[in-house]
Amino acid sequence: MNEQDLGPSRPIPTRPARGKIRKITGFGVVMLFVLAFAIFFQRNFSTVMVRGDSMHATLKNGQRLLATDAYWLVGEIQPNDIVVFRIPGKSEYYIKRVYKLGGEPVDWLNAPRAWKLSAGEYQVPQGMVYVLGDNRSESEDSRIFGPLSPDQILGKVVVAN
Repeated sequence: MNEQDLGPSRPIPTRPARGKIRKITGFGVVMLFVLAFAIFFQRNFSTVMVRGDSMHATLKNGQRLLATDAYWLVGEIQPNDIVVFRIPGKSEYYIKRVYKLGGEPVDWLNAPRAWKLSAGEYQVPQGMVYVLGDNRSESEDSRIFGPLSPDQILGKVVVAN
């Protein structure tokens, strides 16, 4: 038998070895890190825009803020923190400063409007947060709608540009 009888010579196909380990390049590691950071940021941070003058002098109308609900990262809510929250039944969000926490007394000038002075000193109920706007004459805050429960708070402001 001669070589012409066998037909044209073709390479024999080979299968890749099973369990072949692929290398992750430096670029791949960087991209995985960027993806993980983007997912973490998207789940724990949100941007909000200031609307109105209730926080005027501290925050201006149209200013953008970065807020987070990752309290383990930035600390629990404390007096003087600025928070973003929603009131049940209303679609817009509010941005106010934490004035007092649960169990703390509120001076009579900043007590809820419905509170009667004859009832004595107003104390924020345990587990609640009392918020006020920095521009008190223009602010709709806890003096009107009362203290907030923690589940109403969307986050704590961490960056204001």
